[in-house]
Amino acid sequence: MLIAIVLTYNESAHLAECIESVRFADRVIVFDSFSTDTTVEIARAHGAEVIQRQFDDYAGQRNAALAAARDRGARWVLFVDADERVTSNLQAEILARIADRESSVVGYKIPRHNMIFGVLTRGAGWYPDHQMRLLKVGFAQYDPARKVHEVVLLDGAEGELHQPFIHYNYQDVKQFHAKQKRYSAYDARILFEQGIRAKPQNYILQPLRHFWWRFVTLKGYQDGVHGFRLSALMAWYELRKYVLLRRLWKQG
Repeated sequence: MLIAIVLTYNESAHLAECIESVRFADRVIVFDSFSTDTTVEIARAHGAEVIQRQFDDYAGQRNAALAAARDRGARWVLFVDADERVTSNLQAEILARIADRESSVVGYKIPRHNMIFGVLTRGAGWYPDHQMRLLKVGFAQYDPARKVHEVVLLDGAEGELHQPFIHYNYQDVKQFHAKQKRYSAYDARILFEQGIRAKPQNYILQPLRHFWWRFVTLKGYQDGVHGFRLSALMAWYELRKYVLLRRLWKQG
């Protein structure tokens, strides 16, 4: 049995189309963090089972969802974010892989086509943007130490699919800034807990290196002005991370 799981919190704008794209699964579960909009109503109206759990962190939420799928007899789980869509080509590839009983693979990475500010983004680190999302139940769990930017721990071999998710990432600059503020604060906290202090050169060299990495090494230049803008924005948040790290030490 294949169960598709969608983690949600106030995803009424995206959820209906997401559920429709995973109807090929034997069962769809919307694993909700007590949304305050119409997410739950939309999920049920589109035939999904709703499970609600208070959010602690992403790793904890996904591990709880895996346990729920196991209790319902799932052999495989496909994690899909509400702002992602499974194409017909990806659907066919997923079904073919999980039907292969002789394969030793217990987890598959899936690439993503990221739509950022409405533009398909192929450089600056946003492609292939592999996500470990197709997991064999009983052979995978999320590392509880990685509460954001989750890491899957597999008890077996990993593989890669070729067909991508379509990811409607960052609808506008406001949403981009809101997320990157959270991520940079989290990354600063990790450095602080590791005992790392910000050095004077970090405020200049790290943002410059980050821009070069995204725009040149990861070929952000392929996306023209859009790629330059994204590389510059991410360099700014690299700077912000070290500013926040300095504040943590001052408060520490």
